[in-house]
Amino acid sequence: MSEYLSFLIEYVSPTALAVAAASVIVAGFLRGFVGFGGALAMVMILSMVLGPLAAVPISSLSGVPATLQLLPSVLRDADRRFVLMFGIVSIIAAPFGALVLVSADPDIMKMAISGFVLVMVVMLYRDWRPAHRFGHMGGATVSAAVVAGLIQGAAGVGGPPAVVVALARGGSATTQRANVLGAVTSLNVCAWIPFWYFGLYTRDVVVISLIVIPLYMLTTWMGARLFSAGGMLHYRNVALLTLAVIGVGTFAVAVRGYLVG
Repeated sequence: MSEYLSFLIEYVSPTALAVAAASVIVAGFLRGFVGFGGALAMVMILSMVLGPLAAVPISSLSGVPATLQLLPSVLRDADRRFVLMFGIVSIIAAPFGALVLVSADPDIMKMAISGFVLVMVVMLYRDWRPAHRFGHMGGATVSAAVVAGLIQGAAGVGGPPAVVVALARGGSATTQRANVLGAVTSLNVCAWIPFWYFGLYTRDVVVISLIVIPLYMLTTWMGARLFSAGGMLHYRNVALLTLAVIGVGTFAVAVRGYLVG
């Protein structure tokens, strides 16, 4: 145990751990309370202190347990053709987004990530979705998968486009939920290989991710419990307001850092 603690002290700063813990508390609560927004909050907050090159892969690794936990319901209830098509296209697109992540100026990436999130918050607030439903081979499905994969690779926040396109397919509530989970799961997976290829899974990233995963799971459970206790009456607007405030704040900080630096 002492060797492990010495390792943490040497390779991971207390500030990094504190910020990671704070971001995970917010992210886990949002994921459990509303079912989305966890990665958005985590990436935005972590980017301010650790930078995008650490924040995005930490968010990716921290979501692995939830991804594995949700796979059975996806395989059981989802439209497999839709999930397969979305997954293949997003996996192809993600490396190009990751290339942007590793080559762009960090301050510009911070602004871009916050901007992405604010756009997605507006889409979710307005409950936007395509006017017509489409099949699993439809151009809208492919286009949404390309956009989501690029954003996931570049900023780790490609979930909202996936949610929009999955809900647009219609069907029963069970199928819609499974389609959403399937699309989001595809995004969680699609960035693993390019992040590894570009060397983003550093020792610090892996250690911080392993530390925050239990906290992420605990706060996710707490958020779900609060929702079940009656939070569903106000949950959506509260969650979107939280994300909007974080997005505006982090965007302002990123702009200031870019201008000063």
